[in-house]
Amino acid sequence: MEYNTDRTHLYMPEYGRIVQSLVERCKTLEDRDERNAMAKAIIDFMGQRNPQLRDEENYKHKLWDHLFIMADFDLDVDSPYPIPPKGERMKKPAKMEYPALQGDFKFYGKSILQLIEKAIALEEGDEKDALIEVIANNMKKSYNIYNKEHVTDDVIFRHLKELSENRLDLTGIDSLEKSKIYYSATKNKNQQNKNQGQSQSQNGNRNKQRNQQNKTRRK
Repeated sequence: MEYNTDRTHLYMPEYGRIVQSLVERCKTLEDRDERNAMAKAIIDFMGQRNPQLRDEENYKHKLWDHLFIMADFDLDVDSPYPIPPKGERMKKPAKMEYPALQGDFKFYGKSILQLIEKAIALEEGDEKDALIEVIANNMKKSYNIYNKEHVTDDVIFRHLKELSENRLDLTGIDSLEKSKIYYSATKNKNQQNKNQGQSQSQNGNRNKQRNQQNKTRRK
């Protein structure tokens, strides 16, 4: 939204100059009933020009607020909603609160904090251990991407411990490669490779037997 004391300026460009002109015309009508009728017609027209607003909660209320904004809050009509005070619109929006990730930790992001809280809430066990290690691995990736340098696992473990206020601790292992999740993934991968090798070997033997049988029939 834009604000300007020039009455010919578009206070809300998304509605276009036609709507702005209608609002200015409505303000000049001396008869209150005529003003009320025209204001309602303008509201309907505004809704037609911006149908996406209908998906929002209390969209009618927003349209009436927009009408008064375009009228520079100088429109004497019977609104079904409280007229917004002019001063409220000039206030700066409230400062947004950001996750408390400062200094060395700002690049980890809010999602890491959420995962840490989830891990803290889990009961002790394999699921919690796996999640902690997943968090550490993602922290390592984020660190390397942001800093464009290799980081040792012990640094990640210290950061995890500090971010979790000492409630998540991987400092007892030397590296992520020695964690349960790494061994589990490696074991599964080795088993898959083994199974695949066995399957290929069996297929090869079957093909060899078929070829031998075909040669025997030709004789």
